[in-house]
Order: sequence, then C-alpha cells, then structure tokens
Amino acid sequence: MTSQILTRSHSRARPALPFLGDQCLSLGRVHELCGTGRRFLAALIAAGCQGPVFWIAPDWQADRLNPEALSQVFDPGRITFLDPGRAEDLLWCMEEVLRSGVVPLVVADIPAPPGLTAVRRLHLAAETGAAEHDRWPLGLLLTPGRGGAQGIETRWHITGQHGIHTPRAWRLDRLRARTEPQKSWWLRPQGGQFRLEDFTEAGPG
Repeated sequence: MTSQILTRSHSRARPALPFLGDQCLSLGRVHELCGTGRRFLAALIAAGCQGPVFWIAPDWQADRLNPEALSQVFDPGRITFLDPGRAEDLLWCMEEVLRSGVVPLVVADIPAPPGLTAVRRLHLAAETGAAEHDRWPLGLLLTPGRGGAQGIETRWHITGQHGIHTPRAWRLDRLRARTEPQKSWWLRPQGGQFRLEDFTEAGPG
C-alpha cells in the first residue's frame, strides 16, 4: 500500500511555495528553520500560503508566540496550537497532521534536531497526505542554534542584526538545499514587504 501511494504521488510534478521573492520551498517535504529568528521566518512563510496553520510546541516551553507581533506579518487567527506534554509526541503530532493532507502548513517548534529516521517518516507522511487528498502539505521544523536535522529538504538559519543604522534587519543563510548552493542575504522590511539583498559585511543598503 505504501509503495503504491508513493508512486502515485511522485507521478505528479511537485509544486513549490514561493517566499521572499524568488526563493521557494518544495511542498510535500519537510524543511528546517534554525537560529534566533526562526519563528519570525516561519511566520513570513505562513503569510505566503492560504488556509490554517498547525503550530506544534511542547507544553513546557517557556517562550511562546506573541500574537500581537505575529499580526504584523499574518493573521494569527489562522493558527491552531498543539501542545503535547511528552517529547515523543511532538513529531508524532506533526506526522499525523501531514498525513491527513488537510492542513497546508505544519510547524513543529522542537527543542533539538531529529534524526534521519524521524525525518524520513515526516517526508513519507507528507507524500501520503498529498497522494490521498490532492493537497501538498508543507512541514517546517524549528530547531535551536544552527539546526542539524538529518535528511531535511532545506535548512535556513536566520538571526536578528538590528542596530542604529539598520533598526530592523536579519541575516538569512541557506545552509543546505538539495538543488541550490549555500548563500547568505540581508532581510529587511521595505514598503510594507520584506526584501532580500545579497549579503555584504557592510550590512543592508
């Protein structure tokens, strides 16, 4: 049964979700966001898709999303929060939501990067959801530091670089991608949107 589902899913062209200009995230796959600005980056990605967002985080996590801050990027009313009480249930919840195929974006804010087997299960769940419900779900793993989840489709690292001359600016690094090289940008607001600029030590222009 599983091999039939995968074969049917792979027979279609895989779509991608554009974000921040010409950057794209392959749907039906799981991507990793890390660094201090990872939740902000997840909000920017959520703003680019339609429908509900499921946000999974452990119930013991002290820092929580600020709806008021989120409202500057997208409607926080789209979020359904899931707060498992056990560490082993975090990725299980993500896997089940991806497999359902009815939620376009699933975010798991987890305390440490998962291993290869867990990530493969998430990819498989997303493929199953796409095949059975004709909707390509997107999974985002939010991890601390510089991440390190094995087997993910892409890894993005983002940190705030706010200062006197650049009140709001972030450095965004693409650390891993299957089809793209590593690259760095400055990210800053402009005209009500957010724009990427090629990274220079001098900062955003």
